[in-house]
Amino acid sequence: MGQMTFEEKMVRLEAIVAKLEKGDASLDDSLKLFEEGTHLVGSCREELDKAEQQVVRLMKGPDGAPVENEFTSEE
Repeated sequence: MGQMTFEEKMVRLEAIVAKLEKGDASLDDSLKLFEEGTHLVGSCREELDKAEQQVVRLMKGPDGAPVENEFTSEE
């Protein structure tokens, strides 16, 4: 699969979901797509976790000094 950017991974995940939703893939192909999709989701989650940690480090307080704040999710 090579090194894919986050955006490329998201595009591939969308394609996988579309193929699985269509429902015309064989069982073997569906399982391979599902496996690839779960791998991509895990990889994207790792990248998002790293980005979240970076955002927390970059947040600044009222005096301009960096402060760590809890990063809240919209989930």
